Amino acid sequence: MSWWNDFYINFDPVAFELFGIKVHWYGIMYVLALLVALGVAKFIVKRDNMQISNSLLDNYFFWVEIGVILGARLGYIVIYDPNTAYYLTHPWQIFNPFHNGEFVGIRGMSYHGAVVGFLIATWAFCRKFKQNLWQLLDLVALSIPLGYFFGRIGNFLNQELFGRITDVSWAINVAGQMRHPSQIYEAILEGLAVFAILFVYRKFKKFDGELIALYAILYTFARFVCEFFREPDFGIGFVFLNLSMGQILSFLMFACGIFLYIILNKKYTKF
Repeated sequence: MSWWNDFYINFDPVAFELFGIKVHWYGIMYVLALLVALGVAKFIVKRDNMQISNSLLDNYFFWVEIGVILGARLGYIVIYDPNTAYYLTHPWQIFNPFHNGEFVGIRGMSYHGAVVGFLIATWAFCRKFKQNLWQLLDLVALSIPLGYFFGRIGNFLNQELFGRITDVSWAINVAGQMRHPSQIYEAILEGLAVFAILFVYRKFKKFDGELIALYAILYTFARFVCEFFREPDFGIGFVFLNLSMGQILSFLMFACGIFLYIILNKKYTKF
């Protein structure tokens, strides 16, 4: 086998230790994802001469990050975690980063839960600071994908959310089984490809809210495809018609994206 096939065997998910606390590559990638998303947003604001200040963006991203973390964690517990009842009766354990006295970080995040938390935080922010909701969401649609790329790379380095068993030459050895590096597929399709399309299309944007609607459509289509190469969630398996929970949720989000685009486009064509 090549070094790539045996990548996990020779790779340590812990980057370094700091005062006895293990810092994982996943955490580093997560922080990098946030910084990249904020950097892209500021770059586009400056490049496209948008009337949004850096201080406003910094404040907004702080609000959003709180919403994303809460939504992602709660979403995972409600949808995917086999110990849902335990966490609901012991809510103080939801964000406990220690297990048996060892710092392990907060594991288990749901993308679709993060979307709900993000939308609530954005709505609350725009209401408090009187901002254009759809303009801000369009900016987010451009900044999220590149950050998401690093998030999926973090999943790969953390040896989680791995793919289905396969015999392709680029498969990764996971506990003795050759599997698709589905996290890489997702990083490329859901991250880089979606960003490239939206970044080019932004110059042809017709109305506020168009980019976030297109993001929902493009992302969920890419996610739906990638799920065919990703192992279904443990404890859930295939939900309906051999589709995973991720595909079911993506289909619903895709439908919401289509509906949103139609509604906003109708409002635009009236003027």
